[in-house]
Amino acid sequence: MKRFDIPPVWLLLTVLLALALPQVVPAGLSLKSPIIDLLSAVLLGGGVILIAMAVSQMRQMNTTFHPRGEAAQLVTGGVFKWSRNPIYLGYVLILAGVILCFDTILSLPLVPIFLWFMEKRFVIPEENALRKKFRLDFARYCQKTRRWV
Repeated sequence: MKRFDIPPVWLLLTVLLALALPQVVPAGLSLKSPIIDLLSAVLLGGGVILIAMAVSQMRQMNTTFHPRGEAAQLVTGGVFKWSRNPIYLGYVLILAGVILCFDTILSLPLVPIFLWFMEKRFVIPEENALRKKFRLDFARYCQKTRRWV
């Protein structure tokens, strides 16, 4: 069961919930417009690009991007200069983009809930492992770079 306890699976489950929620509780609200369509495309594309850039940088540094893997290197350059967690930030952008794309406005509260869950379930344990392994370097990194943006 642990192999399914990974962020992409939680993202998929949250997306499915976001799409199902309006079927259970119809809102009659709609934000559909060309601007919202553009915003959803930017969020979706931005999330995918952010994740791809972060994974690429981690691979270049020969370190793992698996949430329970042990990091071989502390990656602090590239997109990691802007956020200590660009992959999770990408997931949040994708979720928000899907909700806007499918006009499931009632599902918007899932975005901060998903962010909170990712932070508690994955981000904090990962940062604790990095803090333990890279001590002073990680402390300096935390002073320069915020957790999200």
